[in-house]
Amino acid sequence: MNRTINTYLLAVIATLYALPTLAEDAANVVAPTTLMEAITMGKPMTSFRVRYENVDQANKSEQANAWTMRSLIGWQTQSLNNFSITAQLINVARFNNDFYDGTPNTFGLSSSTPADKAHYPLVVDPDYTGINQLFIDWTGVPGTKVRVGRQSVKLDNVRFIGNVEYRQIMQVFDGVAVENKSIKDVEFYAAHFEGLRRITSQYINNGNVDIAHVTWKFTPTESLTGYGYLQNMPLNGFNPYSTSTALFGGTTFSNNSSQTYGLRADGSHKLDADWKLLYTAEYAKQDAYQGGNSLIDAHYWRLGGGAGFGNWSMRLDHELLSSNNGLYGFQTPLATGHLFQGLGDSFLTTPKQGIADTFITVNGKLMDVQLSAEYHWLNSDANFPTTVGTSSHYGKELDLVAGYNYDKNWSGKLEYFSFKEDAIYTPTLATSRKPDSDKFMATLMYTF
Repeated sequence: MNRTINTYLLAVIATLYALPTLAEDAANVVAPTTLMEAITMGKPMTSFRVRYENVDQANKSEQANAWTMRSLIGWQTQSLNNFSITAQLINVARFNNDFYDGTPNTFGLSSSTPADKAHYPLVVDPDYTGINQLFIDWTGVPGTKVRVGRQSVKLDNVRFIGNVEYRQIMQVFDGVAVENKSIKDVEFYAAHFEGLRRITSQYINNGNVDIAHVTWKFTPTESLTGYGYLQNMPLNGFNPYSTSTALFGGTTFSNNSSQTYGLRADGSHKLDADWKLLYTAEYAKQDAYQGGNSLIDAHYWRLGGGAGFGNWSMRLDHELLSSNNGLYGFQTPLATGHLFQGLGDSFLTTPKQGIADTFITVNGKLMDVQLSAEYHWLNSDANFPTTVGTSSHYGKELDLVAGYNYDKNWSGKLEYFSFKEDAIYTPTLATSRKPDSDKFMATLMYTF
């Protein structure tokens, strides 16, 4: 183990004995009248997640074998005089040293990869201890909630704004958010964030993010959403300026500030007692913002549909993150990128040639086990130079997931992702290659 689980983590584990008692006592109180009652009536936000991740990558001589544990310890008070407080700490510890966790490189933004890690694939779960969430909620206006502080944010399908909870260190935002549900079936959300902590533990505060988001649910399972995401953040963590460190096909711009406006329709429409129709249609336009590079000019669209029968569903989707003539690819730097273009994380940043992803998804449940399978055909929007000319074929990926909830506390998941490269970039663009990779993950989680 790289470092011993410290006193903080031992204290976290000790709270296992205290939290259930507090929660049981809270159930016997009708409404808080004092601060102590508001605290004891609250609820835990605590979980422990152990994970094994194996990565076999074609251009690395060693396989990554990462054993890590994430501990979240938190508490959310009940509302007292329209105020409530949430506090949550995080500790991520690794139990071995047979992988590269991304530090101090943090996706190519700092120093070079340590020599003893150069032969290992990347598993972005570095050691970390800090504040995961710390915010105050105020609900003094009917149908409205104001949240101030460090917070987790997930909007829609997290294609543009997400918390990347898949990794051990999640993405969190520092600022203020307002949510209003005073109009029936309509939800307004607006936010201003001055900083964010990345999954690498890196803190980005060289700008700000403004969000405007409104959703109308015209049926309980169908919605229409309009949004605007204004990112005044020159260096957003995934788009390195230096071409020599563009590990994920970054823009290489010194200013990546952008504005994105879009419209999304999504839902499931019940046809009869067993069958339902699934559909998604979305379009967004992205341009330069607040001094962002003038080449930031691209669009996004997704169109897909399918059918569900009982606990099973199947759908076919096509998603395009366009290219500006091979000079810029549509970016979603604040998204939970893991869920898109394959679960294997080959395309956390859009290459300059863009991405056109056609994929089939099958979801189901068998004997209380949640099953999911995806197959992706991944191509570029603009051709890229290869060792034999040009091509638009990045590769193909198969993703398999099985999850099981033993009870309300214990859950487990097995995951396998396999990406196979098609055309190979020219040697001068070798850092942008997406080499063959196979990933296996086993996760065990205990939640309060």
